[in-house]
Amino acid sequence: MESSSKGLLTQVTQFWNLLDDLAESNPESYEKFIQQQLKEGEQLCAAPEPRFCLQTRILKPKEKTLFINLCQWKRIPAPQSTTHPVPVSVGRPEDMSETSDVYTVIDVAYNPDVLQAAEKDRVRKDQLIQVAMKCIEEQLQFSLARAYRITKFKIKGSIQRMTQNLMGIHTDPPDLREKMRTELTLEQIRNGTVSNLDHFPQLLRPKDRVSSKTGRLIEELSSTEVQVELKRPAYELKIVADENEKPLKIELKVELPGVNSVSLCDLSVSEDDLLIEVSDKYRLHLNLPEPVNTEMTTAKFIKEKATLIVTMPLV
Repeated sequence: MESSSKGLLTQVTQFWNLLDDLAESNPESYEKFIQQQLKEGEQLCAAPEPRFCLQTRILKPKEKTLFINLCQWKRIPAPQSTTHPVPVSVGRPEDMSETSDVYTVIDVAYNPDVLQAAEKDRVRKDQLIQVAMKCIEEQLQFSLARAYRITKFKIKGSIQRMTQNLMGIHTDPPDLREKMRTELTLEQIRNGTVSNLDHFPQLLRPKDRVSSKTGRLIEELSSTEVQVELKRPAYELKIVADENEKPLKIELKVELPGVNSVSLCDLSVSEDDLLIEVSDKYRLHLNLPEPVNTEMTTAKFIKEKATLIVTMPLV
């Protein structure tokens, strides 16, 4: 152990001597390297920021309400391009309670640019939500309901709790000997300062890297891995009132060209939202304007017109 520590100290000393040499022989490259390390250090220390929260349900292993906090975090790398997988980080599930209600909260982080772009694109936002849910299912062995609603609050729980949760899975002390395994030469530093940071010891690059499938901290999921490229069908939603103009029910008509059987339609209705999915064809998620009685909700499919009609009495 003592000899290993001495060896590590020798490598660190050699590395700093190389940096001193670089500062004298190539001040411009040295300055770029230091600035890049400061920038990455800032990203490492930045806390995640909540963007929005969604509510759904865990179906298995035990049915329970689930809140997913979607947040932006500079520490999560952006995808290399629009065709590359989207890095996403999932925190530990935490059970909480309010009065007699017990629910689970999971924090999910994306790169800030990814979430900010999705705020302007409803389809893209839904894609990121679907990717997050799929990642939760794969990493935690959960089965989730596909229906969800975006809550009025940005975060469930406190920001401090979310920060500790997400930061906690990234700050386990690494094996410094492993991080210093790369041997450097002055020429490698000169050549790698801007173009290839992989040549630098990870000790000076404390940014998480997507590694192998086993023990992955930041998961990369492509939007093509989930059913997110489904068409949004045409629909008509109206509130039906009685003769005294008292609202009675919500009627929804959805046009589903190419669908010839109601067995192909998957309908989920909660008190305040609705989800219709047709495998490989359509997906429609709506927040309802009024709370509805899910037990009294009915649906019928008119085969000749390929139209689904959902009737939802108000609470």
